[in-house]
Amino acid sequence: MNMTSFLLYCIIATFTPGPTNIVILSTVHHFGTKKAIQYTYGATFGFALLLFISAILNSVLITVLPRVMIIMQVIGSLYMLYLTYLICIKKSSESDSKHLATFWSGFIMQFLNPKVVLFTLTVIPTFIMPYYNSGTAMTLSIMVITIIGFAAFMTWLIFGAIFKTFLQKHQKIVNLVMGIGLIYAALMIWI
Repeated sequence: MNMTSFLLYCIIATFTPGPTNIVILSTVHHFGTKKAIQYTYGATFGFALLLFISAILNSVLITVLPRVMIIMQVIGSLYMLYLTYLICIKKSSESDSKHLATFWSGFIMQFLNPKVVLFTLTVIPTFIMPYYNSGTAMTLSIMVITIIGFAAFMTWLIFGAIFKTFLQKHQKIVNLVMGIGLIYAALMIWI
């Protein structure tokens, strides 16, 4: 296995802006670091579970991939547009924090995030399965990928915490930029 290609793919796929990273940034901005950490833990566990599912069921998913991908594209796009609505249009309230900034919303987001689903469906069969067959090697690989994903999520969380005052001062512009990012991500699914 080409370790450099593997690590580059993992880092680029997890650190670049995507729905989860944008929501983490928004969660820090609207609800604080504590809530964003809860969301991040949920996102990390969901990410790890998707990697395990990919490793175990990859051959089955490949046969139904076109159907699964269309369903995930529709659900994922609609969810990203809903998040855009929460970030840009709807006023923040305590009830929002109960739905957006929780462990379970972070966990579920991973299953609705086409970027994460596509990543988990490609990283295992492309970089791991051709070279390693043992359960131990697969588990260690999944742990490494999960740690890289967690590092990416935490980077976005720390960025949000450091620049929270700036983000709050320019809330409308920040919300608009994050909303445009989510709309762009939703549109890129179909282009």
